[in-house]
Amino acid sequence: MINGLFCKVFNLVPRHERIVSRILGPAHAHLFTVLIGVAETAMAIWVMSGIYPRLNARVQIGVVAAMNALEFFLVPDLLLWGRGNAIFALLFIFLIYYHAFWLEKSPVSGRGVL
Repeated sequence: MINGLFCKVFNLVPRHERIVSRILGPAHAHLFTVLIGVAETAMAIWVMSGIYPRLNARVQIGVVAAMNALEFFLVPDLLLWGRGNAIFALLFIFLIYYHAFWLEKSPVSGRGVL
């Protein structure tokens, strides 16, 4: 929620827009950064809703892996910890996986288990 809404939508961390600019081009970097921030905020709301938690985890793992792979190869100089960001991304992916597939072994009543 913080990374999407405050850092990207409200542009409180301009480095995010520079990353988007280098990857997707400067012409529409601000728009794309805001759209990514809105998508991240929507993902956070989905997480908090508890609806289809395993599907959410799969989507979140895929997005985190893809975004971090792109940044690792295309803009490591703009990352907070350079290529070391990949370590934190992997830890976050394992945390998502652990929470969705190990801690939540039984589905919550009324909620999907996709």
